[in-house]
Amino acid sequence: MDKRILSLALLALVVACSSEPKVEVVQGYALGTTYSVQYQELDAEKESIQQGIDSLFDVVNRSMSTYIEDSDISKINRGDSLLQVDEHFKVVFDKANLLWYKTQGYFDPTVGAWVNAYGFGPDKALKEITPAQQDSLMDITGWARIQMTPDRRILKDHPNIYLDFNAIAKGYTVDLIGRYLTQKGSQNHLVEIGGEVVGKGLSPKSGEGWKIGIDNPKQKEERSLQAVVSLNDQALATSGNYRKYRVDKNSGEKYVHSINPLNGRPARSKVLSVSVKAPDCMTADAYATALMVMPFERGKALVESQPELSAYWILAKGTALEEVQSSRW
Repeated sequence: MDKRILSLALLALVVACSSEPKVEVVQGYALGTTYSVQYQELDAEKESIQQGIDSLFDVVNRSMSTYIEDSDISKINRGDSLLQVDEHFKVVFDKANLLWYKTQGYFDPTVGAWVNAYGFGPDKALKEITPAQQDSLMDITGWARIQMTPDRRILKDHPNIYLDFNAIAKGYTVDLIGRYLTQKGSQNHLVEIGGEVVGKGLSPKSGEGWKIGIDNPKQKEERSLQAVVSLNDQALATSGNYRKYRVDKNSGEKYVHSINPLNGRPARSKVLSVSVKAPDCMTADAYATALMVMPFERGKALVESQPELSAYWILAKGTALEEVQSSRW
């Protein structure tokens, strides 16, 4: 009798272990950063899923990477007005147009010339940005100065206007991969590219929402978290100025990578980082970028006015940190 009970217990244990969901992980380097994709095991082979993800990265790069000389965006930046962009470029362009309007110009991909000038883009940084150079750069900044024709050609008022979709294309790619996994039958997955995330369903291991950490902006060598967010059919993007910056060798001045497109200057405010939750990562990515350069109170009012958004700010308060949440966070 004891042996039979023991055998049944072992059998139950084996069944329980074998029924535990298996999570596949695909990770690597793309779009100038790291990425990680977790999903509950599918009928499709992992190698097939990896190939599908790689092909999406390739499509986005060929369309919108400023680091690839023969990409569509690079050709447009060199003055090609005959090229007809693909559907991916059009989707990102249209979203950029909408968010430029909603943020009243604080989100503007034509800030690319300034990004290059400060040394955060593919081109070599200027040794010094003189007042005359500032005026020249402002002359080629402004989303209202470009348009897309019905046949998907990009026309610019000035040939030197430089488009940079870095602050929105990464989020778009996260969404692309998430939709690809859904098409493959996935109900539970997490897609992360350089800190931009979309989580669908639940974590197979915990049965709860996907847990995402938000970094402490004053961390030193070891990573420390300021907060943990749970995602369930949501996207999250975080932007901050505490990692990516450049120090001028001559003046010692520190330039952060968030550039205000309204004046061409690196953003300087009490906002150290902002995280945005939205239905899709492209939207979250763009808003997080805009909120980093927008005055805090104005940014908070903007988030509260958009029912699909919520946000979490980490602010500098003297030597301490202050956390602020929107009402829907």
